[in-house]
Amino acid sequence: MMNIGIVSYGAYIPMNRIRIEEIAETWGRNPDDIKKGLNVFEKTVPSPDEDTATISVTASRYALSRVNIDPKDIGAIFIGSESHPYAVKPTSTIVGEAISAVPELMAADYEFACKAGTAAIQNCMALVRSGMIRYGLAIGADTAQSAPGDALEYTASAGGAAFIIGKEKVIARINCTCSFATDTPDFWRREARKYPKHGGRFTGAPAYFRHIIGAAKLLMEKMKTKPEDYDYAIFHQPNGKFPVTVGKRLGFDRKQLEQGLLTPYIGNTYSGSSPLGLCSVLDVAKPGDRILMVSYGSGAGSDAFDITVTDEIENFDRDKAPTVRELMERKRYISYAIYAKYRNLLYWE
Repeated sequence: MMNIGIVSYGAYIPMNRIRIEEIAETWGRNPDDIKKGLNVFEKTVPSPDEDTATISVTASRYALSRVNIDPKDIGAIFIGSESHPYAVKPTSTIVGEAISAVPELMAADYEFACKAGTAAIQNCMALVRSGMIRYGLAIGADTAQSAPGDALEYTASAGGAAFIIGKEKVIARINCTCSFATDTPDFWRREARKYPKHGGRFTGAPAYFRHIIGAAKLLMEKMKTKPEDYDYAIFHQPNGKFPVTVGKRLGFDRKQLEQGLLTPYIGNTYSGSSPLGLCSVLDVAKPGDRILMVSYGSGAGSDAFDITVTDEIENFDRDKAPTVRELMERKRYISYAIYAKYRNLLYWE
């Protein structure tokens, strides 16, 4: 088995937070009902000068700060997001320029709702395996949109993670990855529309749960593993309840989920959701730890990964960049009025 996997990683979460009470009371809802129903208490909010590009640049710089890699050796940058700042103009070239990885560079922006970042990891793996590139940079980042008063407004947040994929000094070997996808229209946004729409409860059983469970079972069949073989499990987190429920259905316990479960305190970072959960696990992982990660993107599909932490993690300088928990603790609460200003909610289509 070729030793391909994560060589370094970095995360970024905006400092601004808005409490669920602020949103619920604005729309005359009972905040306790919202918190109980979603298991979400607050979420991140990007400042006016923060977008998918700035989040991706910062996470990438953090990943580079932890290793001695020449950015020119990064042969591909793929960024998964559903909130790229330009409709026609790549985010990936902005990041490439900012980290001095240009000009000999493959660059592309990916879209597949909330799983575009994990698709970027898969493609970097393939290019490294083929020998076309030495390192690839895979990023999942979003500044998620939600219409005022919509159920999504309680969770749609901002954040992202960057992973350097290679086969030298690998800290977390990716043993296997597989995908499960169907045409399930549970969530969508039409061209030129500002806010997405969703199928309400339809987004649960036929969409999220079917694809997460399908991908996880497919992976464990390929690897001949059981839930108890993993130290950590990370599932896409549209809210704080779904990943716990799907973990229980698959046979995982709460302890396996806790380190990677971030949504209750930062919201749903969309393409950054499961990647940020993986960063949080890598912040504390030890050699030999085994990780199952399954992303989910509406439309619909899931990517599953079987990952083993290597001995190289003991030589890896995690202290050179903020951990996910440190980023979560760095916060500033804002009112709904400031939130509306920052998210440009005064514009209504």
